[in-house]
Amino acid sequence: MFATGAHAERIVILGDSLSDAYDIPREAGWVHLLDERLGEAHEVVDGSISGDTSAGAVSRIDGLLEAHQPQVLIVILGGNDGLRGLPPSALEKNLAELIERGRAAGARVALMQIRLPPNLGPVYIERFEGVYPALAERFDIELIPFFLEGLFDRPGMLMDDGIHPTEAAQPKLADFMEPYVRELIGL
Repeated sequence: MFATGAHAERIVILGDSLSDAYDIPREAGWVHLLDERLGEAHEVVDGSISGDTSAGAVSRIDGLLEAHQPQVLIVILGGNDGLRGLPPSALEKNLAELIERGRAAGARVALMQIRLPPNLGPVYIERFEGVYPALAERFDIELIPFFLEGLFDRPGMLMDDGIHPTEAAQPKLADFMEPYVRELIGL
């Protein structure tokens, strides 16, 4: 018998527009597609908000954890922090807080590496992107590679802004994420 509703194992995706089905129907987004693939015994909750920053996520994480009581928390944040020039030390502090609160709530936590556009400069990018592997090592958690990496040069995968995945890209993002999520939930 499948678990449903309150008894389903829950995976919360804590992210920004890259996970929030930006400018496409929510049911076409990769989080919804992944939820359908995992079946009734698992529920993938989209806790993403377009435009969110790591600080914004810190301010709302407790409510998400309390409302959904996830077994798995996947943090996919930082792009908006980088585009706004947030100091890498502030990003690191916020992401560490999210990881610690997720663990304190009993969730297995994973973190996705975020990549920034080259126009932000090599020194800033190196310091910013270095936060992710350092935190994964410090907390001994899964570091998931950036899921847009293989889509940048593929026609039709990114919107005209060069940042957001198109509706056509969503199944590919679900394909990318599925093995990581299955491993985290023990499938």
